[in-house]
Amino acid sequence: MQGLMMSRELMISDLIEHAAIVHADREIVTLETDMSQHRYGWTDCAARVRKLANALIAAGVKTGDRIATIAWNNYRHVEIYYAVSSIGAIVHTINPRLKPEQIAWMINHAEDRYVMFDTTFAPIVAGIHQACPSVEKWISLTDAAQKPSIVPFAEDYEGFIADASEELDWPRFDENTACTLCYTSGTTGDPKGVLYSHRSTILHALAGCQKDVIGAGGSDTILAVVPMFHVSAWGLVYSAAMVGAKLVMPGPGLDGANLARMIDAEGVTLMAGVPTVWLGIYNHCKEHGIELPSVKKALVGGSALPESLLRAYELDLGIPMQQGWGMTETSPLGSTYAPHHATDLDDYEATVPHKLMAGRRIWGVEMRIVDDAGVELPADGETSGHLHVRGPWVASGYFKGAGEESFTDDGWFATGDVSALHPHGYMEITDRSKDVIKSGGEWVSSIEVENAACDHPDVAMAACIGVRHEKWQERPMLIVQPVPGKMPDKDEIKAAIANKCAKWWMPDAIVFQDALPLGATGKILKRELKTQYKDYDLESAS
Repeated sequence: MQGLMMSRELMISDLIEHAAIVHADREIVTLETDMSQHRYGWTDCAARVRKLANALIAAGVKTGDRIATIAWNNYRHVEIYYAVSSIGAIVHTINPRLKPEQIAWMINHAEDRYVMFDTTFAPIVAGIHQACPSVEKWISLTDAAQKPSIVPFAEDYEGFIADASEELDWPRFDENTACTLCYTSGTTGDPKGVLYSHRSTILHALAGCQKDVIGAGGSDTILAVVPMFHVSAWGLVYSAAMVGAKLVMPGPGLDGANLARMIDAEGVTLMAGVPTVWLGIYNHCKEHGIELPSVKKALVGGSALPESLLRAYELDLGIPMQQGWGMTETSPLGSTYAPHHATDLDDYEATVPHKLMAGRRIWGVEMRIVDDAGVELPADGETSGHLHVRGPWVASGYFKGAGEESFTDDGWFATGDVSALHPHGYMEITDRSKDVIKSGGEWVSSIEVENAACDHPDVAMAACIGVRHEKWQERPMLIVQPVPGKMPDKDEIKAAIANKCAKWWMPDAIVFQDALPLGATGKILKRELKTQYKDYDLESAS
């Protein structure tokens, strides 16, 4: 017997229309590429979303067509998110930090029909447009007067939507229809496309609204520093419309001074970004004696949260930090720190180890760890294994059938992380499968060595890699990027590592490098370091 409930497809268009009616007085505030400010309400946003949708339909855009963006977090990008997907087409968000040839590869692989871009990225477009035969229109996210002269072949966004109607009865279709295409960063091999659906996106946004996840509510003002070109800004654009939060979009103004100013001016209560962003804000606040009393929580993702940064925010600025874990393939929310009544008591020091883990898995995401043979391992907090996940917003495959080896026969996604699952649902990342160091048959956690080294105040970044060793097959080596103007003492770094890691994890060599190689998402490219140091003589260094 089935329940007697209405069957209503989950549609992204319903989010923007809900916000337009119920949350009409809540604002979207944008810092533009020329550093001017734009603000309007959800009702105004919805009207322009309909104009863009009508313009796209009139131009012949059909269900399944890919419309790419190379853009900052701003109000026009929000409009594209809603308009494109709500007519059944697909928003393809491109990371502008990639090399131009990688961007062209993605456009061609996705077979994008249109590309919409901010003026900052006009030089990229000018350089690649002839290498992208599928693109019929290049649209500058400006009016006619502000369109860069370097892209004379492009149309302007305001002109494109000017004559379109603000009225539209949104089409209804299968909720499993694709809405967004986001490529992985491609740290190994070609990038792989992850194709989100209306259903997965709505469920993911609902999950993000849970108190112990992102927990945004109608009274919140959200500073979305996490980019819309990377994993849909953690779903914040959708969650904000769902609950009626005010949305603050910093555009290209990602420096500590500008972000601190926007936080103060707009009364930000909730902010989301990566550790390097929060470090910039903290340094600016300390240098100028600034406090940020409106902020109730800072969400951290993208890379591991250093303990020194956690303590700086919580003990110095009085701002709680919440670390989370996710991937492009998980939309991205998979786990976030949430206090447990049996483990996180009033003793602050007892909470720190849990806050530095990857969080507790959230409802909707299942996790397991397995050994090299695929045998499931216990969730005892001590055993590490390869992390698998599944759930309604986890990818079941890649666009155009790439990377099939990442998906198991019994329906799980193999994340590439090596993890330990703890009682009470905590998940701890101990390494990446491709980065794990096997020394004498035992695993060395490169991530834990790196995190411990970064506790030293003069260490900006650190990368631990495995280097060939005659006796132990591999031994760890640490490459350190010092804080500018500093030169940390090697013995002090070793003491920091010894304080947190097993004795035999101690790197056989520590070397300094002015800058570590970074990928487009800000992650250290260990493959380049492994190539650079593959013939390094550890025994002589010792």
